Amino acid sequence: MNATVRDRTHQDLSPCVNLLAQVHEHDGYPVNWPAAPDTWLTPPALLHAWVAELNGTLAGHIGLSRNDPGDAAPTLWSARTGTSPDATAVISRLFVAPSARGHHLGAALMARATAQARSSGLHPVLDVAASDTAAAALYERLGWHHLGTVTQQWTPTQTVTVHCYAGP
Repeated sequence: MNATVRDRTHQDLSPCVNLLAQVHEHDGYPVNWPAAPDTWLTPPALLHAWVAELNGTLAGHIGLSRNDPGDAAPTLWSARTGTSPDATAVISRLFVAPSARGHHLGAALMARATAQARSSGLHPVLDVAASDTAAAALYERLGWHHLGTVTQQWTPTQTVTVHCYAGP
């Protein structure tokens, strides 16, 4: 199998949305399907995004963003290290096609985003829904450190427990 990670282009957005729909149906990620998935994949704080391809077919996605006030991991990292939350970059929007799993695409995407954060002088952090045990297991296998678990209000009627991690 030939796997590659490359910069996401504008032409990748529609295939990424289709892939995200497959992941949502299979895994329930994202927890809440966004009204505008292409906008969800391109949040205002986005610094960079990449896609993974397996044998020339789009198979995964990851983003790296500046922290937003609602992100818990930068705040926990800041409290633990005594640095500003602005010294972090948030890894987000990671997903891999169910049919492409087992080829280490998630790890490759994480490595690319982590390297970009570090080369920008930022410490990588992330939040993950507590219900997403497969993602948490990936982060822990990759040496990420659990910072804590918090409860967040995602909608007026939805409270979600998230685990916060910092890169090694």
